[in-house]
Amino acid sequence: MNEQHNLWFDATVQQLNDPQNQRVWSVIVSLFGDLAQDKGARISGSALTRIITPMGIKPEAIRVALHRLRKDGWIESTRAGRASVHYLTEYGRSQSAAVTPRIYGRCPAAPSNWHLLIAEDGAGQATLDEVLLLPSYVAVNRTTALGHGPVPRSLDDLMAAEVSSIAVPDWLKARLFPDHLREACAALQKDLEQISAPPAGLTAAQTGTLRTLIVHRWRRVVLRHPDLPPGFHPGDWSGETCRALVFALLDQLPRPGLAALDTLPD
Repeated sequence: MNEQHNLWFDATVQQLNDPQNQRVWSVIVSLFGDLAQDKGARISGSALTRIITPMGIKPEAIRVALHRLRKDGWIESTRAGRASVHYLTEYGRSQSAAVTPRIYGRCPAAPSNWHLLIAEDGAGQATLDEVLLLPSYVAVNRTTALGHGPVPRSLDDLMAAEVSSIAVPDWLKARLFPDHLREACAALQKDLEQISAPPAGLTAAQTGTLRTLIVHRWRRVVLRHPDLPPGFHPGDWSGETCRALVFALLDQLPRPGLAALDTLPD
């Protein structure tokens, strides 16, 4: 690894570092979701440190975050000889798998069949709140939800109506894509546009660092809004441009094998 490669890596890490106050435990969740989501996949403590510390995160903060993730049931740790290894629990894998299609989807769903669910103010609110936990629903207001797919038949305390066409007003677009989300997406797009093609010779750990940063930044955007057709997007929404830039860069940084993460550079 020559000085030129190191300069590119350092500059790119600085460019991709989350401008919002990044939580170390959340960075680790992004890392495992991208590099070690499969059952039996394990990452050593030393590899984890090599991937994360270039982000400006200290080893002490990594240990605290791992302790929290173990306490919350996301990660298990064990010893392999003198080294520690870490892996996702069944719960951690299931949570990662649930959001993987949205994070890595290159062509988001564009549903065309819609329905409205309307709750009586107060009485049906609890039922509507449960429905809104499903990824196919978005809140219109406190008592109304918009969903795609067939109308559910088991919600007797909600009014359901199929919708053949939808006019989306600006106030709903702004509610679905609030200012802070549009700003985060625009910031990520700007940062990605300033990154040149990766040089040859990056180590596996450096590739892991860059992939983690990209996925973490993108995850913080894509999981904070529903997948909706362009007619729902505000005029300044740059999500699809950002999506294309994310995958263009990830494609140039192939996911490293776990064994390679423990190989020290010459």
